[in-house]
Amino acid sequence: MRDSNRETSKRETSNKFRKWTSVHSLLYLSRMKLSTPLSSVLRTTDDHIVALQGMGLHTVEDLLLYLPRAHEDLSRIILLRDVPLEEKVSVRGTVGALKITRLRGGRVIVSTIFTDTEGATAEAQWFNQPHVKRMLPDGSEVVLTGKLTEKRNRLLFQSPQFEIAGQRPLVHAGRLVPIYPQHDIINTKWLREKIVLLKDAIVQFSETLPLEVLQEHDLMGRSEAIAAMHFPENPAQVERAQHRMTFEEMYRVQLDALERRKLWQGEHQDRLAVPMDVELIKAFFRSLHFAPTASQKIAIYEILRDMEKGIAMSRLLEGDVGSGKTLVATAVMATVMKARGQCALMVPTEVLAKQHAQGIARLLIDLHAFIRTQTGKEPFPRPNVALLTGSTPAGDALMIKQGLQNGTIDIVIGTHALIEEGVRFHDLRLVIVDEQHRFGVQQRARLKEKGNPHFLAMTATPIPRTLALTAYGDHDLSVLLEKPGQRKPISTKVVAPADRKTVERWIDHQIGEGRQAFVICPLIEESEAEEIKDVKNVEQEVLRLKQGFPHRHIAMLHGRMIPKEKEAILQAFRDRAFDLLVSTSVIEVGIDIPNSTIIVIEGAERFGLAQLHQFRGRVGRSDHQSYCFLFTTTPEQARSPRLRAMEQYDSGFQLAEIDLTLRGPGALFGLRQSGLPDFRFPHLFQPELVMNARKAAEKMTGISAPRAA
Repeated sequence: MRDSNRETSKRETSNKFRKWTSVHSLLYLSRMKLSTPLSSVLRTTDDHIVALQGMGLHTVEDLLLYLPRAHEDLSRIILLRDVPLEEKVSVRGTVGALKITRLRGGRVIVSTIFTDTEGATAEAQWFNQPHVKRMLPDGSEVVLTGKLTEKRNRLLFQSPQFEIAGQRPLVHAGRLVPIYPQHDIINTKWLREKIVLLKDAIVQFSETLPLEVLQEHDLMGRSEAIAAMHFPENPAQVERAQHRMTFEEMYRVQLDALERRKLWQGEHQDRLAVPMDVELIKAFFRSLHFAPTASQKIAIYEILRDMEKGIAMSRLLEGDVGSGKTLVATAVMATVMKARGQCALMVPTEVLAKQHAQGIARLLIDLHAFIRTQTGKEPFPRPNVALLTGSTPAGDALMIKQGLQNGTIDIVIGTHALIEEGVRFHDLRLVIVDEQHRFGVQQRARLKEKGNPHFLAMTATPIPRTLALTAYGDHDLSVLLEKPGQRKPISTKVVAPADRKTVERWIDHQIGEGRQAFVICPLIEESEAEEIKDVKNVEQEVLRLKQGFPHRHIAMLHGRMIPKEKEAILQAFRDRAFDLLVSTSVIEVGIDIPNSTIIVIEGAERFGLAQLHQFRGRVGRSDHQSYCFLFTTTPEQARSPRLRAMEQYDSGFQLAEIDLTLRGPGALFGLRQSGLPDFRFPHLFQPELVMNARKAAEKMTGISAPRAA
């Protein structure tokens, strides 16, 4: 009896405390502001507050801006007789007495009989959730949400989500239910329960878009859109809210891009006005052993037209693999050099820097000799091209820096070493950055400090125009759509594991005919991680190929090697000392070995289409027919529509569009090296929306938007 009284007293005390804290919370919530810390307004554990802080959610505003990634339609509450089996539904009714059954191993089952509003019954069970009995009083009116199954001619709800009805509007059923990104102990159910407590604060959000923009584009107000994302009335309202919030994100991105453009271009500088020399460009074209494409000629004209002005150019040159971006860059550098200005070309790797230094110097020296032969006059001093990288000997580096400062070096090609503090120029007028997405904002700021030169970014990653305006919105755009010469399309084939031996025998025959081959592996060495234990690695693949093809010479290349080792191996491969080069993705960009006509990509399913296309571009650089084989880890992966697209399309721009649709913007740049924003709604990344946001930003700032070719 005494124990019973004690339990009654504890229950009454608990109820009084719960009532007091509830009233206290309501009073606090009524005074809540967007800036109120979550630790002050939410009744939860310290662990949950720490987890929220780890997600960057500190205030009421932060949590209300944590928008759902999707919505589930649970607005219809039905009767048990209408419930389809194995489909998620919501049913309203009452629960009987809840009982706990203890099983072996400490497991428990909480069970009850659920009766709907028509009197039909079903059993409800919760496994290893003893708290359900404490939270769900016997006889409660509830809404159960879950899948109904049939067991021994009896309907059964297994571990349904429950919500006591009548106390307040339903949160987890009876509406379009928001589904939030989950993190650690913060799950979507917990987030719904907390966000509903903060609902009244949504009206405090101020508008971030100009009224003119809202009216012109028929957009929801900001607070209305945030409310509709968390508490929508219908799917159409969700769509309008998503459109508004995505437009806001894109508008902000475009404002930032236009401001960067304004900052880069700065004030008018007479020294930056490089006159377009048409006769020089004609002579350059005649000095080549092939005719440039129409796209190359247009790009050269656009760049030189920009450089005639006395403000710093900011342009992005997009070109598919093998489209001839380097030729365009060389023509522009020749113009700057004739005007007695200096140029710098910055590339991501030392191997690529050396390759460019040799190729560009040869083209410029050939041009110099051609003009002198044709006219008998010295067109400009013999080109002085220098190579500056992290491995350049200290003495040589010092001489190069002195030459740049006194103006005796016309063109310098290198890596990040070009933007070190000790590198100064006599008259730097043009900076070209190859594969811009590998360089950050800080590197570009350092280039600006060296004289605010004209800026040309180049990328071999074909980017859909919409995405280019977002990732590189501060640039004008020039696009190379054609490839020079009469190169044959690369024959591409997806290969299932069962067909490996047949393909490898065919490759061995091709090598016997005098060709060479690349083999690309995702990993350097074997991994113990379960999820990648079957993924090919360079070290094991070299051993396997040496055993299977002992008559072939096989080399290995990967990112852990020092630059000199990589360079030596690539040069030996170029000189045909090896038949097969097994490598990681370090050969993705810029390596030019014409005799290599075959590339095998192991674990092709692990790469994006843009990266696969980059790999494929390592071959097809001669008049010989070239081949690309995409080896998959499983037979199922060989049937992937995404990989099959590689067989159908040779255009990097088409493949980039497919990647953008299937995998989102980040897929085009690998590990998000581009600085591309991480959008809340990547599935709404639409060309029309981007262009409208761009026009709105231009109109409101008065800054001219870049032109596109």
